[in-house]
Amino acid sequence: MLRKLNIFIATVVAVLILSAPVAAENTVDDFQVWGNVTATGNFSDSRFKWWLEGQGRFGNDSSRFAQGIIRPGVGYELNKKTSVWLGYGWFPTSRPFALRTPFNEHRIWQQLLWNNTYSFGTITSRTRTEQRFFDIQGSSDVGHRFRQMFKISVPMPSISPKVSFVAFEEFFINLTPTHDIGVKSGFNQNRIFAGVAYKFNKVVTGEIGYLNQIFNRPSSPRPDQMQHILAVNVGLNF
Repeated sequence: MLRKLNIFIATVVAVLILSAPVAAENTVDDFQVWGNVTATGNFSDSRFKWWLEGQGRFGNDSSRFAQGIIRPGVGYELNKKTSVWLGYGWFPTSRPFALRTPFNEHRIWQQLLWNNTYSFGTITSRTRTEQRFFDIQGSSDVGHRFRQMFKISVPMPSISPKVSFVAFEEFFINLTPTHDIGVKSGFNQNRIFAGVAYKFNKVVTGEIGYLNQIFNRPSSPRPDQMQHILAVNVGLNF
């Protein structure tokens, strides 16, 4: 059983790596640290749900603050596997993500969240759309973006009943150009994560692993960027 599990995990990692976009020759690399805390729960005993997320991202070899995220939302549980969501996000942004000077970004977001448990583990699909507004002088652009994430979580009982292998891939597509931040419509970025999760109790689950992010910058004076990220995530399920 352990051998089959190891083969399955190795296969998932290989598929994620092979599906990643190939970086251009002039891509700039950066080591970053991202921390994330996401809390979710239900309003009383109803099907209505709440979402509150906070992130801190540190770039330029993790030497400076690069971006923060405050992202609240409300959702409705269609059934035990599927929910729909609507929310707002505030993103104070600096270099290396900012093109010139630091700015604030505001987003309205919608998402369809689905997950199902199988004999080998849990598969999650998150489909999200965003409308992006920028606090930049003279800005009038509203960016529309599509995001799709697929995630797998595989228990590893041979190590501990509380430990799982986790991996995901998420790609981003700009549906409209956003000249204020120097991007065109089309492929925007791709993220691939592989790591381990530890379930501390019924409420708290922690994840730590490597996240690779490739940025496509077709109309920017800067080259494409590839981030090598130490990602630490905490999930709170109330």
